[in-house]
Amino acid sequence: MKEPYLEITFRHGRPLAAYLYLPREDNEKSVRTEQAAPGLLIDFAAGGRPIGLEITAPGQVAAATINRVLADLGLSPLPDADLAPLRTAA
Repeated sequence: MKEPYLEITFRHGRPLAAYLYLPREDNEKSVRTEQAAPGLLIDFAAGGRPIGLEITAPGQVAAATINRVLADLGLSPLPDADLAPLRTAA
């Protein structure tokens, strides 16, 4: 996968969690997870490369927080349009 994409899981019509998939190789799996902010976890592959952001509180994590974490990881921020579903899910 070459481009990041966001997936939101709903239960009973309410957002339960979200996952921002980051660019990764097809066979890469998460081997370590770190908390980046309240409601936001980073998954890392075996080589230490970030491969995804777990958003455990989609209605409470701001797009600015996600973009700050991406910048801290040396990744490009996402356009507002890519993160707009999080606002809708809130």
